[in-house]
Amino acid sequence: MAIAALGSNRATGRTITEQFHAFDTHNPHVYRALERMAARRLAAGATRVSLKDLFEDLRRQLPHGVAGLNNNFTALYARRLLDDHPLWASAFELRRRRAA
Repeated sequence: MAIAALGSNRATGRTITEQFHAFDTHNPHVYRALERMAARRLAAGATRVSLKDLFEDLRRQLPHGVAGLNNNFTALYARRLLDDHPLWASAFELRRRRAA
């Protein structure tokens, strides 16, 4: 029996990063919504933004939620936001990644 790689989903064998990219490809509206929400908070004077908080707000805003919006994706969305908006770096706390 093969041992699952660190950070992989035992059911699919895919890493969190692979799952994220598949989800993001099929749901580009999620990133755009998170980007708008973060921009609004920062424009309103927030100095810190929590992606977990944005996820929960997004879940409440969408009529039926977003199937597959996994909390494991928060760090990857935060990193993507910072890649696209480097001036937001001080608003997000990033930790070292342990899994691929």
